[in-house]
Amino acid sequence: MCYSAQVWADYRLYVRQYGAELDIKEFYELFWRRSTDTKVKIPKAMEAAFAQPKSEADLQIKTAIDEFAAKQTIKLEQDLIRQRKRLADAERALQAKPTKAAMESKRIAADKIDWAMGKLSDLRRTELKDRDSRIFPGHYVPVMVMENGWRVIKPMRYQCRPAGKPAFYDTKYPGTYNARRDNLEGFWKGLFGYTHGVVVINAFYENVNRHRVEGRELDVDEAVENVVLEFKPRPTQDMLVACLWSRWTAPGEPDLMSFAAITDEPPAEVAAAGHDRCIIPIREEHVDAWLNPDPVNLAAQHAILDDRARPFYEHQMAA
Repeated sequence: MCYSAQVWADYRLYVRQYGAELDIKEFYELFWRRSTDTKVKIPKAMEAAFAQPKSEADLQIKTAIDEFAAKQTIKLEQDLIRQRKRLADAERALQAKPTKAAMESKRIAADKIDWAMGKLSDLRRTELKDRDSRIFPGHYVPVMVMENGWRVIKPMRYQCRPAGKPAFYDTKYPGTYNARRDNLEGFWKGLFGYTHGVVVINAFYENVNRHRVEGRELDVDEAVENVVLEFKPRPTQDMLVACLWSRWTAPGEPDLMSFAAITDEPPAEVAAAGHDRCIIPIREEHVDAWLNPDPVNLAAQHAILDDRARPFYEHQMAA
């Protein structure tokens, strides 16, 4: 399963490369909702696209981003004060009488100080790093869809909650950030053939067992160890990953747009690295047909998935 990916988080890339339009209203509502909804996770690279506003709507989004950063800064600085006090108290206690409790309190305080300092550094820096475009389930991503005959970019959560399902589906089915191809006409039948999307990625990450990566069986009494592999296409390229999406609504709740990446059996090199699923990058010439599906001709959609781009996926241990 594609549990993490390096995405195009900057909507302007979709505009330039694919002639897509931005659904500015959806972006505006998402950035402002984040100020009161702690579940809204937005990659830093998605914020950076609005750093130099060119319209009143852009400016309003930037204002929401700046206000959120200011609130986060205050919260982190207050936590630093608390943790530095805790660290100092633990160090004084250790000088008087070393105890396991004081040592543990010192360790926890030091770890929290390092974490808060890192978060503050990320909030303040303006240059982007690769990790600013890396997404995990629950993160919001620009997704390209078809609307009234036009390619449109909407922000969606990476973990799909199909319309009509209860909100607890997020926890009951935590793996719904991926849609297995062999279940498209089962669990996903309300979306497959109806609401298709595309996300552009240039790397994806998978959790695998170390012994499988090393191509061996577990030793006697050896515990299973998990490692994270980064897969990149060779030659280097951006991949148009096939997705399904849905708009979920409920009385008294904000609308939720969310998506899942379609996965299939892996190519040989991914299987050899120890993983049993892989995303499906569709060819650019199929984009419009994929985004505008005919629900009575699902064979045509399967044909697009079959005629996928097939790069070689080179892997390494993720940083």
